[in-house]
Amino acid sequence: MKHVMRGLCLAIALCGVSQPASAQAGKPVTIVDANLVNEADLAKLPHMNAALAKAVAAKRPFKTVKDLEAALGSLSKADRAELYTKLFVPINLNTASDEEILLIPMVGNRMLKEFKEYRPYTALAQFHREIGKYVDNTELARLEQYVFVPIKK
Repeated sequence: MKHVMRGLCLAIALCGVSQPASAQAGKPVTIVDANLVNEADLAKLPHMNAALAKAVAAKRPFKTVKDLEAALGSLSKADRAELYTKLFVPINLNTASDEEILLIPMVGNRMLKEFKEYRPYTALAQFHREIGKYVDNTELARLEQYVFVPIKK
């Protein structure tokens, strides 16, 4: 019962942390949300182990990918970059900082400029239309999983 209550408390705490309740989020293809993955699966990811997974899980919920970055401070920059191909905290396309966008694996200054050029995004369809000018559908699907667009009511 204690574990059920702890899980319920974590689920309540995580509501809306990674992305607002009214948001369009990219479909996960190769990554899991750092706020949602269970500790055992977290430990199986590149450069993770049981002790680090436990320490990272204890610091949840992560409001931004920068919070995750801080929690993974014991890993080298290269190890974190590889880990981010499997684990991430989705970023708000309209408010993400340059630093947050550049944490997306294989996103450089050129793509950073393109992400920012089309702000504000009103839907993921706009992201597809604009970023799809520069990358193929496979890369677009890969990039989409790292982002979300808040929907205004």
